Amino acid sequence: MQMDILMLVMVLVALGTGVFLGMLLRSTLSASTVANAKVAAEQLIADARKESATIGKEATIQAKDIVLQAKADWEQEARELRREIQGQENRLQQKEENLERKQDHIERRSEELTNKESQLRQQGEGLQQKTAEIDQTLTEQRRQLEKISGMSGEQAKQQLVDSMLSQARHDAAKNIRKIEDEAHEVADKKAKKIMAVAIQRYAGDFVAEKTVSVVPLPSDEMKGRIIGREGRNIRAIEAATGIDLIIDDTPEAVMISGFNPVRREIARIALERLIADGRIHPARIEELVEKARQEVDEEIRQAGEQATFDVGVHGIHPEIIKLLGMLKYRTSYGQNVLTHSIEVAFLCGMMAAELRINVKQAKRAGLLHDIGKAVSHELEGSHAVNGGDLARKYGESPKIVHAIAAHHEDEKPDTVLAILVQAADALSGARPGARRETLETYVKRLRDLEQIGTSFSGVTGCFAIQAGREIRVIVASDEISDDYSHVLAKDIAQKIEQEMTYPGQIRVNVIRETRAIEYAK
Repeated sequence: MQMDILMLVMVLVALGTGVFLGMLLRSTLSASTVANAKVAAEQLIADARKESATIGKEATIQAKDIVLQAKADWEQEARELRREIQGQENRLQQKEENLERKQDHIERRSEELTNKESQLRQQGEGLQQKTAEIDQTLTEQRRQLEKISGMSGEQAKQQLVDSMLSQARHDAAKNIRKIEDEAHEVADKKAKKIMAVAIQRYAGDFVAEKTVSVVPLPSDEMKGRIIGREGRNIRAIEAATGIDLIIDDTPEAVMISGFNPVRREIARIALERLIADGRIHPARIEELVEKARQEVDEEIRQAGEQATFDVGVHGIHPEIIKLLGMLKYRTSYGQNVLTHSIEVAFLCGMMAAELRINVKQAKRAGLLHDIGKAVSHELEGSHAVNGGDLARKYGESPKIVHAIAAHHEDEKPDTVLAILVQAADALSGARPGARRETLETYVKRLRDLEQIGTSFSGVTGCFAIQAGREIRVIVASDEISDDYSHVLAKDIAQKIEQEMTYPGQIRVNVIRETRAIEYAK
C-alpha cells in the first residue's frame, strides 16, 4: 500500500513539473516558440511517466522483498518459541513425575514412622510397668532392711560414708606425714644448700629487653605514604612480611601486630628503613624486606652461636643453634627467653658441680630446655614436649631429651638431670625482678591465692607473702588435726594448680597452733 502511494506521489510530482514548465514556456516565449515548447513539454511528460513507472516497479519489488524477509523472520521466531515451549513442557512434566515419586516415598516413610511410633509406645508402656514392679520390689526390700537394722536407709548410708571418710583421712594423713618426714630429713637441708650456693654464685640481669612492636614516625603525613594509593603499599608490606600493620589515631606511630616474633622483627627493621629512605613502593618494599630477613637470619645464627660459646657447650646441631637464636626475639612475662635459657644453663652447671654429676651435660640440658618456644606458634602441644621432640630429631642424647620434655612435668622426671633443669628453670623465672608483671595482675593473683586458701573448711585466715611465692594458712586447732593439716596443704596446692596460672612455684604452709592459757592468782 505504501509503495502504491509513493508511485502516485511521484507521478503527480512529474505531472506538476511538466505543467509548470509548460506554463512557464507559454508565458515567456513567443507564439512561434510555444509550439516547440509544447512538444518539448509533452516529451518531458512522457519521460517523467516512464521514469515514475520504473520507480514504481522497483518500489514494488523492494516492498515484496521486505514482506518476504519479515515473514521469514516471523516464522523463525515462531519455530524457536515453539521449541522453547516444548522444552518447558518437558521439564514441567519431568518435575511433576519427580514430585509424584517423592510424594510416594514420603507417604511410605510416614507409614513406617507411624508403625515405629506405635511399637515404641507399646514398649514404653511395658517398661513403665516393669519399672513400677522393680520400684515396688526395692521398696519392700528397703523396708525389710530398715526393720532388721533398726535405722533408716539415709542414716545407714551416712554412717557408712562417715566411717569410710574418717578412716581414709586418718590413713592418708599418717602415710603422708611419714613419707614427707623421711624425705625431708634426707633431702631438705642438702637441696637448700645446693640451691643457695647456685643463687649466690650466679648474678644475672633483671628484666631483659622486650621486643619492640611500635615504630615511630617523623610525622602523621608518613601514614598516608605507608598506606599508599588505594592501599597498595600496606598490602605489599603485609604480604611480604606476614604481619599486620595497625595504623590508627595514635600520633606519629604505627603498630606492628604478628604472632611470629621473628617476622615482627623483620617487619620492624624493614619499615624503619623504608621511613628513613622515603621511597615507599611495592618493589622497594620487597627489596628491603628481603634484606631485613637476611639480616635477622644472620643475627639469629650469631645469637645462637654466642649463647653456646658463653655457656661452653659444643657440638650442637646447626638447626638447634638457629632455634636458640630465635629465642632472642621471644619473651615470657617480660623476661627474654634466650637470656633465661643461658641463666638456667649456668644454674644447672653450678648445682651439678655441687652434686658431683656431669656439669657439661647439665649445662647442655639447661641451655636447650626452652627450644620448643621457638616453634610454639607453629606446633600444637606443650613447648616442653615439642622441645624434646626437636632435640631427639637433631641427635641429642636420651638424657637431654628427657630433661627437656620433663621440665614442666609433661613427662614424669625420672633422672637427677631432669630435676636439676626443673629447679634451675623455677629459680631463673621466680627470682625477684626476673619477670615483669602489672600491678593489677599482681594484686589479683594475691587475692585469688587468699580466696582459694579460705575456701576450705577449718581455715580461719590466709595470707599471701613473698610476692605470692608462699601462702600461710591458719587453721582452727579444734577442727583440723596435725595429721589432717598435711592433707589440707596438698588439697590447697592442687586447687591452686588447677585454677591459677603463675610462673615458678607457690609454697603452701598450713599452721596449726594450740594455746593453753591460765592465770595464777
